[in-house]
Amino acid sequence: MSRVAKKPVALPKGVELNIQADTITAKGPKGSLSVAKPAAINLVVENGQAVFSAEDAALIPLAGTLRAILANMVKGVSEGFERKLELVGVGYRAAMQGKDLSLSLGFSHPVVFQAPEGITLATPSQTEIVVSGADKQRVGETAAKIRAFRPPEPYKGKGVKYAGENIIRKEAKKA
Repeated sequence: MSRVAKKPVALPKGVELNIQADTITAKGPKGSLSVAKPAAINLVVENGQAVFSAEDAALIPLAGTLRAILANMVKGVSEGFERKLELVGVGYRAAMQGKDLSLSLGFSHPVVFQAPEGITLATPSQTEIVVSGADKQRVGETAAKIRAFRPPEPYKGKGVKYAGENIIRKEAKKA
């Protein structure tokens, strides 16, 4: 049985929860996010904490999933999420052109990536990209799309990688 649903979600100052019959909306300084709520899952806010309960024992795992999603929403609208990418390779660089990200990744043409709604892209240096936003899922998805343009290859490690990612190297062919 899931124990995740039993743990309450703490609501920091400045975060409001709006509970409707079929949706939960979290508002904070970084924006507003909402998620669909099944009718059989109950949510009660008391003493600055949100507590989930399920009407049926078979729905407890669903309540745990909804609790984890709500915890990420609360953290996103209060603090936000960010994912850092690094470009490794000679001539690989990133630059912002207005709201678009222009990448030179060894192709014959530059790759231009448009940031989706609610996502902020930044390039502190030519070889670093910072993806930030309130929605954890969209931040990760955007970072994965940028990484997919040129994933790191196993021989020299060239490509777009997550900051701190360990690339397992292969040994080169022996003559």
